[in-house]
Amino acid sequence: MEPSIYNTLWFVLVAVVLTGYAVLDGFDLGAGINLFLAGKTEHERELIQSAIGPVWNGNEVWLLAGGGGLVVSFPLLYASAFSGFYIALTLVLWMLILRGVSLEFRHQVESPGWRKTWDVVFCISSSLLAVLFGVAVANVVRGVPMGEGQNFTAPLLFMLNPYALVGGVFSLLMLGLHGAAYLAAKTEGAVQERARGLVRTLWWPVVLLAVVGAVYSHAVRPDWLVNYTANVLLWVFPLIAAVSLINVFVATRAERDKSAFAGTMGTIIGVLFSMGAGLYPKLLPALPGSTGGDLTIVNTAAPDTTQRLGLIIFCFGAVPLALYIWYVYKTWSGKVTGGFYHH
Repeated sequence: MEPSIYNTLWFVLVAVVLTGYAVLDGFDLGAGINLFLAGKTEHERELIQSAIGPVWNGNEVWLLAGGGGLVVSFPLLYASAFSGFYIALTLVLWMLILRGVSLEFRHQVESPGWRKTWDVVFCISSSLLAVLFGVAVANVVRGVPMGEGQNFTAPLLFMLNPYALVGGVFSLLMLGLHGAAYLAAKTEGAVQERARGLVRTLWWPVVLLAVVGAVYSHAVRPDWLVNYTANVLLWVFPLIAAVSLINVFVATRAERDKSAFAGTMGTIIGVLFSMGAGLYPKLLPALPGSTGGDLTIVNTAAPDTTQRLGLIIFCFGAVPLALYIWYVYKTWSGKVTGGFYHH
């Protein structure tokens, strides 16, 4: 059965929204990952958290929008994936809660020990979130043991397979690179110099793991390039990732921090769109030998009438969200110094 236009539109829309989350909340996570590497004193760590303070909670709205989009468009995928990845998703929720709590609680008690404790919580929760997201995406690409009725159960140890661990480490390093580029663009002085140094240092392992991940993906999913063979235009996504990553290298050495940050954004977009292009029309492949088949945009989709109505409602909701994002980033577009923004 061929996908309808609404199936494909929702596939693209969910991919765009989740990629938007990875780009926007990704630098928040990266700031947390680098908290003790770029910030050596309490004041410097305050500076780093001030750099994401006005935007981090708004950035997480994209994750809610992506989850809501899946419920409306592909409810069977939502039900199957969330039951199969139950433990992992519970860990993600706890890490999200701890990140928010640490940012809010840090200022509740005037004690260096108290503030450092919550800084550690923020750093660890941000790092674990980055790893968990990478592991989750890698398992989606690799596939899961699908049972009858399109249900599966994936124990936590199953999810920590070698391919997924490569994905988790790549995610940690890539978001660390993204966060360091953001801090270099948003701060000054010692924090900025350390952030630039982190970009230069992290660039090499990110490139190495990107190459390893590409080769490993083809080994894990031999059918990975079918869509690319059928439509050569799809190669633009890996090209965007490669060119953006090269731009990070060049721009950082020229101390063009905003250009380097644009490069890390382009890399994340290129990588995730490349994965989406390889998966389509699958949403969650079944591992070879599974008794059940792949979850696709056809067999998990809501009726076309539901998807059409959901698309209209989603687009109306996206307008105030986009305006809010634009206003916040415009308002806080300057450097952050001394814990406060200036324009």
